[in-house]
Amino acid sequence: MVLLLAVGFLAGLVTGLSPCALPVLPALAGAGAAGPGRWRPLAIVSGMVVTFSAATLAGSTLLSLLGLPQDLLRDMGIAALFILGAGLVFPWLGRLVERPFARLGPGRERHPANAVLLGASLGLVFVPCAGPVLAAITVVAASHRVGLGTVAITLCYAAGTAIPLLLVSYLALKTGTKARQVRRHAHRSRQLAGALIIASAALVVSGAAAPLQRDLPGYVNSLDGRLEGSSNVAAQLRHLTGERAHVPSDRAGPGLPDAANPVLTDYGSAPRLLDITDWVNTPGDRPLAANALKGKVVLVDFWTYSCINCQRAIPHLEAWYRKYSPYGLEVIGVHTPEFAFERVVGNVRRAVKSFGITYPVAVDDRYMTWISFGNEQWPEEYLVDQTGQLRYIQAGEGDYGETESLIRDLLSVDVPWLPPPTQVADLTPREVLSPETYLGWPGLQLYTGTHIVLDKVLDYHFGAHVPLDYVSFDGYWDNTGAFALSGKGAELRLDYHAKDVYLVLGGHGVITLSLDGRRLGTVRVSGYPRLYTMVKMPRPVTAMLQLSMTPGLSAYDFTFG
Repeated sequence: MVLLLAVGFLAGLVTGLSPCALPVLPALAGAGAAGPGRWRPLAIVSGMVVTFSAATLAGSTLLSLLGLPQDLLRDMGIAALFILGAGLVFPWLGRLVERPFARLGPGRERHPANAVLLGASLGLVFVPCAGPVLAAITVVAASHRVGLGTVAITLCYAAGTAIPLLLVSYLALKTGTKARQVRRHAHRSRQLAGALIIASAALVVSGAAAPLQRDLPGYVNSLDGRLEGSSNVAAQLRHLTGERAHVPSDRAGPGLPDAANPVLTDYGSAPRLLDITDWVNTPGDRPLAANALKGKVVLVDFWTYSCINCQRAIPHLEAWYRKYSPYGLEVIGVHTPEFAFERVVGNVRRAVKSFGITYPVAVDDRYMTWISFGNEQWPEEYLVDQTGQLRYIQAGEGDYGETESLIRDLLSVDVPWLPPPTQVADLTPREVLSPETYLGWPGLQLYTGTHIVLDKVLDYHFGAHVPLDYVSFDGYWDNTGAFALSGKGAELRLDYHAKDVYLVLGGHGVITLSLDGRRLGTVRVSGYPRLYTMVKMPRPVTAMLQLSMTPGLSAYDFTFG
């Protein structure tokens, strides 16, 4: 539990220093300098911590029970910011807003009630700034299992977030009290602060803050990845939430045992798409209107762009969308990330374009739609009929012919004639291959060689013998827990059985490949982190693959085909 509290506090510090905090900084700076008293920044940030924590713990559960939109709390916070900012710009409106608090203290300038109210509204706006720990907390809240441990983690996260924001507000106060012009023109100073608060709210409403909050990679993603990489943290979070571990479809194999004879079943009303971060391939990248799906057959596909199983499914989804959308089919790809870099919306957009995806993609960075569907792996498809009932679930890749047959059955209810079925090759592996292998410790289970030490650059040496399915390091590496970062003379050895070998990589550099001692060629790594093909053979082989890597490459995960 101590580890979780420490991670929660550290994740809060990272969030407070990240681009996600930029939209609230003008409001903090302006409000900190606008009012008298050294208590004012503390009151603002205290209100922010209280509402941030309460909204995180109880907001999702309450909104789900009432059937209200998940963004309602955020919208309430934005509305409060507009009102408070306008109250500073227009004194008559300010007196009207402050009237409910008049009995709380002898004077509105000296009483912290207004500062706390401002902080409360900022806390609601700040809720979407979710890091890996906050995401886990949100899972707990949405699952109706909030306990003392969850509260403690939330408060640690909020406290860590508050420290950098408190420093910004105190710096603004110190600057404001030293500035003679500010003291001389206090009325103008408050109006300027109000304008800054209104500008902050407008920034969030317009969506202009989204690129700042999500599309800036860098040190935040790196720290985020280190936090995600600790299996101890992940295990404790799962224990706290009562969740069993999700099994990525990279390990899952082709479908469920009973998928050989699929039938349409009535599972009840289909779950909703909740708290979607962004949309891709919709008009203006705006959310799909609810009435746009009425009367349509909808196929919802959960995927993540660096997953080879998901990539093998995309041609089938795209072919169905192109052939059957004129007859009433809608395909929605729900992109729920596995790695920190997959939460960067710009990376998702690049991947969508690279794969030639034309159907709508919903970015589920906060896992709320994943939770809504009770999803457990990538890929997984959900087929919804024209009345909004969930009729079929396909877990894992494969069985494309059966899924298409059920799509045609549903469409034929309203359409008397359909074109012939699609003809897309099914590339799902049919034999047992080497298992997916994460390279961040301790996700790396099949390993031999020098003992791995987290977050420290070490000179590693290959194991004397590398068994089948095992990997081994040589040269200088820094293992962060989420990935292994190559240094001087870095090499990686893998004994595997498969036809194709893939590796998720980030950074810029070159990999030289050898197979059973024979040079294969090179792979150049650049651009956004993604899946790269290391080996492609006509049939499965058992072989020793060795990779020599230039410094600065982040190696995440081996998968096979």
